[in-house]
Amino acid sequence: MHWYFESAMKSAIVTRSDNKIKSLSDLTHPFLKKYAKKCDSDFIILSQEPIIWVNNNRPHYRILECKNLLKKYQRLLLLDTDMLILPNCPNVFQEVPYDCIGSIFEDKGTRKPDRLSRMRDIQNKWGDIGWNSGYTNAGTFVISSCHDHIFDSVNGKYWEGRGSVDVHFSYMARKHNYKFHELSFKWNHMTMFSESWNKNADRFQSYIIHYAGRGIFDKDVSDRILQIKKDIKTIYE
Repeated sequence: MHWYFESAMKSAIVTRSDNKIKSLSDLTHPFLKKYAKKCDSDFIILSQEPIIWVNNNRPHYRILECKNLLKKYQRLLLLDTDMLILPNCPNVFQEVPYDCIGSIFEDKGTRKPDRLSRMRDIQNKWGDIGWNSGYTNAGTFVISSCHDHIFDSVNGKYWEGRGSVDVHFSYMARKHNYKFHELSFKWNHMTMFSESWNKNADRFQSYIIHYAGRGIFDKDVSDRILQIKKDIKTIYE
């Protein structure tokens, strides 16, 4: 049994954002803040330059600051700013055991060949660790203070190839033999999960909609900001 009791753990919901994506954060952050309150968690926005300079992926690697946050918080939920939290979203900290990393896996459906290729890329460069499945997505990512080694470098380097922090975190988690709790796609509903291989799942039946990449679900929408505005009307009005 672990040292901490669930009710005594201090938690935070963390997102990355700055003024360059203010048009996005103005739409989504009110719902992220409301969800943090529902989970009795602090809400933290990482907007500073990353503590480690990682050339092409600098905005993504702001997330490394979470290693310092784990000195104050026993549990963190990382959420991307391009997400909408639906009113029925449960407390994810009650879903994921303390000693597990919680994430959806992306190596499925139409994305599987590409994600397997990314897994091979990092192992070809940094060493084979037997990672053959379970490509995580840092958009919805639950970690505890016992998982702080995922923020470590490998020989002073952070992954700058395809997949960025998603690949780095997955690799480090398996290198340190951390346990995973695979979350349903409902916790991170991207466009890939509304495809035919997943029975054209209705995003409005999920807990969190993630507008990653182009982030366009509807054919009559031209960009993801408009998609989010349209979905907010559908969900909340």
